[in-house]
Amino acid sequence: MILPTIRASFGRSDALHLVDLVGRGDPELRASSRARLESEGVDSLLDDPRVLNALLTDPEVAAPPSLIFYVLVRQALLEVGVDDRGTADFVASLVVAFGNARRAYRISDRDEEEFHYLVDMVAGLDRAGERRAFLLRSHLGNFSLWLAGLFPDFLEARTRRRGAPPIEYYERMGMMSYQLASESRAARDLGVEALLEGVSRDFGRLRGALNRVSDRYLWPHGGDPVGRLLREVGGRGEVR
Repeated sequence: MILPTIRASFGRSDALHLVDLVGRGDPELRASSRARLESEGVDSLLDDPRVLNALLTDPEVAAPPSLIFYVLVRQALLEVGVDDRGTADFVASLVVAFGNARRAYRISDRDEEEFHYLVDMVAGLDRAGERRAFLLRSHLGNFSLWLAGLFPDFLEARTRRRGAPPIEYYERMGMMSYQLASESRAARDLGVEALLEGVSRDFGRLRGALNRVSDRYLWPHGGDPVGRLLREVGGRGEVR
């Protein structure tokens, strides 16, 4: 189960590094950023677009990748109207976790079985106990959001070439899976029922925000510009 753990990992040194980055060459800006940190906390810096720009352009950045991905995700979510920091933490934690080895294909770190297609995860529910069913549904939602959010061009190309399911299929499956996972006893025991319900409700906007991260920062020169525009329009509201 992916849990929102990135924000809790930020320390004082990370916050002061952000102050140094955003205020480099501008003593007044550095002083105001330090004052804002002391009075409002590190979240006020993480939400500042100037911090994102510094993280992406300053040659002396020493921030951990998890912090950079959190800021990318958080500010993309703010653009589409999702202001919940717990949701940003969860989505960023998902992106970072799925970037490690073959974690994207496994329902947990310790599970060796791999799933490469949503239909295989659905089939696995027939023989799963309560706990494993929760992990499968959570992973089905995670995998749907990861693919439709960060690899939309790949999904659209596969749809054109092979008649594979479109992005809307992944949105429907992701929404349903997160919702069912949120209703389980395991979600209540972990205290994530409200989080998963919110991710289900906002899936379309979360997908649209990740599309922006993918298009702007991961593969800025790839894909179809018309398709990107249509995805952005589609990601502004609920699932069509």
